[in-house]
Amino acid sequence: MTPEELSDAIRAALTDATTAGEFDAPIPAEIRVERPKQQGHGDWTSNIAMQLAKPAGMRPRDLAVLVAGRLAATEGVAAAEVAGPGFINITLDAASAGELARTIVDAGEEYGRGTSEAGHTINLEFISANPTGPLHIGHTRWAALGDSMRRCLAAAGADVTAEYYINDAGTQMDVFAASVLAAVKGEPTPEGGYPGAYIQELAAQVQAERPDLLDLPEGDQLRVVRDLAYAAQLKEIQNTLERFGVHFDVWFSEATLHDGGAVEQAVERLREQGHIDDRDGAVWLRTTDFGDDKDRVLIRANGEPTYFAADAAYYLSKKDRGFTEKIYLLGADHHGYIARLKAIAACAGDDPEVNIEVRIGQLVSVGGAKLSKRAGNIIELNDLIEWIGSDAVRYTLARYPADSPLSLDGEELRKQSNDNPVFYVQYAHARTANVARLAAEDGVRREDGFDPGLLAHPTEAALLAILGDYPRVVAQAAALREPHRIARYLEDLAGRFHKWYDTCRVRPLRDEEVTDLHRTRLWLNDATRQVLANGLDLLGVSAPERM
Repeated sequence: MTPEELSDAIRAALTDATTAGEFDAPIPAEIRVERPKQQGHGDWTSNIAMQLAKPAGMRPRDLAVLVAGRLAATEGVAAAEVAGPGFINITLDAASAGELARTIVDAGEEYGRGTSEAGHTINLEFISANPTGPLHIGHTRWAALGDSMRRCLAAAGADVTAEYYINDAGTQMDVFAASVLAAVKGEPTPEGGYPGAYIQELAAQVQAERPDLLDLPEGDQLRVVRDLAYAAQLKEIQNTLERFGVHFDVWFSEATLHDGGAVEQAVERLREQGHIDDRDGAVWLRTTDFGDDKDRVLIRANGEPTYFAADAAYYLSKKDRGFTEKIYLLGADHHGYIARLKAIAACAGDDPEVNIEVRIGQLVSVGGAKLSKRAGNIIELNDLIEWIGSDAVRYTLARYPADSPLSLDGEELRKQSNDNPVFYVQYAHARTANVARLAAEDGVRREDGFDPGLLAHPTEAALLAILGDYPRVVAQAAALREPHRIARYLEDLAGRFHKWYDTCRVRPLRDEEVTDLHRTRLWLNDATRQVLANGLDLLGVSAPERM
């Protein structure tokens, strides 16, 4: 019996009770069951009686006794007991609990995927670094968490689009181009320019593509360098993210907002909404009407649009493209953006509590990491991947909430020991694969038998219980935008699997006949393997067959 089937059984018990006139209250569409926090309190628990007690006009415990009595008579339920103020603790019989192993194996990669976020059309924007240099440690946290969040939302049924906003407009691009052109000419980096060996590398690429560069008029030189160096640097960013397993559906250029007139159109649309003031020759958006600490200039007195004008145009672009929900994942120095982005949403006629969500990721430091020789005083993401490995970096970053500062120990993450969480979980998956290989050599085959009632050992009950909880964890991780819940779940699952492995044999002992117990345990082993693989995939981490 899966948690969903148990929820249906509770709903049936409530419906029967209302039909019999035992209580009168609307039955909620969703009835949740959860794993008890303490062992010995059954396989699952529900607080439905406490939810319904007030509308039913009953004491929670009295209603719980009523529901538990009917539920105990349900096929597959061994016991339903009332605890505390009205919790219903449910114990499944071994056969009903064990059936989950076959359900998981049959579902495969689909197990854990659901519809809790169905109907949500989400634009998820993250990283969005300037294309003026390589990605570094400051971008790494949202690279890992943003992509894992995308995977969790999609697994929960959301229509989610991952988007990278390319900041390719403004003075920083001119400074970038001037830095590369100076390198081409063998001149010092201009004041305020970009240092680092990567500028020299870009200069060499530009010269290779345009050997006639220095024969062009000076104005054309800067334009050509800007275009070629920008394209090369953006390509490197994309290649780095591909190595890191991060996928973007859309790469959105800020320059297109300016070149296509979207900024001017945005100003006019906001004027029509009644939130524009013309003051001191400039155009202002009255964001203080919606909680911002001050009004914001959209168009300066000299006619030049501000960065904020581009932010407004970009928000409207997302809205026009059909994204009812926009999630912005921003760096630690962007707290001031929360109020202004929400104000833009309100000025555009959206509900800032529904249509926009802004999250801030705290800083990450890495002990023992070497600063990049290419890029100067930073730690490049490429170097982290080479040193620690993509799996270890991604898993560790996904393991903690984004709003907590994080310090990584690179050498510890490289160790293959049970003290290293990513190794611990990956090793559990590799062990399940090894069990399956050795069982096949001994002639243990799933297709030859399955008797779920044989999975009666306490470690099997514990393992089945946590396997059944996986869909709920995925739905919660998506709803709360917290991929770290997946990582912590996987560590718990790995621990329960290792305990089961140490106690229950899948392979027969020497000269022992292969029985349905061995075959059924192989089903449980393979179900665990599937859930570990599914969870690691949500974190963008590989599930190795051997270690």
